[in-house]
Amino acid sequence: MSRYQDIKEQAYEANMQLPKLNLVLFTFGNVSAADHEKAVFAIKPSGVPYAQLSSDKMVVVDFEGNIVEGRLRPSSDTNTHAVLYKNWESIKGIVHTHSTYATAWAQAQVPIPIFGTTHADHLTVDVPCAPPMDDQMIQGNYEYETGFQIINHFKSLGLSHKEVEMILVGNHAPFTWGISAEKAVYNSAVLEAVAHMAFLTQQINPLAPTLKDSLIKKHYDRKHGAKAYYGQ
Repeated sequence: MSRYQDIKEQAYEANMQLPKLNLVLFTFGNVSAADHEKAVFAIKPSGVPYAQLSSDKMVVVDFEGNIVEGRLRPSSDTNTHAVLYKNWESIKGIVHTHSTYATAWAQAQVPIPIFGTTHADHLTVDVPCAPPMDDQMIQGNYEYETGFQIINHFKSLGLSHKEVEMILVGNHAPFTWGISAEKAVYNSAVLEAVAHMAFLTQQINPLAPTLKDSLIKKHYDRKHGAKAYYGQ
C-alpha cells in the first residue's frame, strides 16, 4: 500500500463528489488533498473522466509541483494548488471547477454581492474576484502565477484565507479550499449556490440592496462565532 494512501483516498472521494453535486461537466474540475507533514498532495489526473477514476489513479505531487508518485500526468492546475499549499499552511484541500454560475460571475469580473443570509452563513464579505492576469504572467508559468494571482488579491483586500475560503479568478473560474478536501468541496457547492441566488436576485431586482451589517454578523456568528449555536 502507498505511504500516501490516505490523501489519495481523500482526493478520490472528494473528486467523485463534483459530478454528484453538478459542479463539473466532463473533466472540467479537480480536487486535491494535502499532507503538510510530508509536504505533498494528491490530485486528480489530467483529462481522465470521473467514471474512470480510482484512488490508485490519484497523482501525488510535492509543493513544488514535482510528481512523487503516480503513473499519470496530474491536473493541468497542479501548480496553482502547489503554490496555495506552500503559502497557506492551514489548508488541506483545494477545489477548482467551472461551475456555471460562479464561472459566469468570474467571466463578468464581478465579485458576488452579499445579498442574503445564506451567503452570510459562510462569509461576511462579497465573494472576491481577482482581476485578470497581466500578459507577462500569462506568458510565463500560467498555472503557477494563478496561485499568486489568488494570494496577491487576498493581500490587496486584507482578507484572511482562513475566513474567506473561496475566490473567483477573473475571466477564468472559481477556486475554493478548506481544512480538508471534503470541506473544500462543500465550499465549492456553497459558492455555486450563492452565485446562482445572487444572479437571480439581480434579475428580480437590479437595485436589490446588499445585506445589512447586523444580519451579516448575526448569521455568521451563530455558526462561527465564540457563542455559535447552530448545529449539534
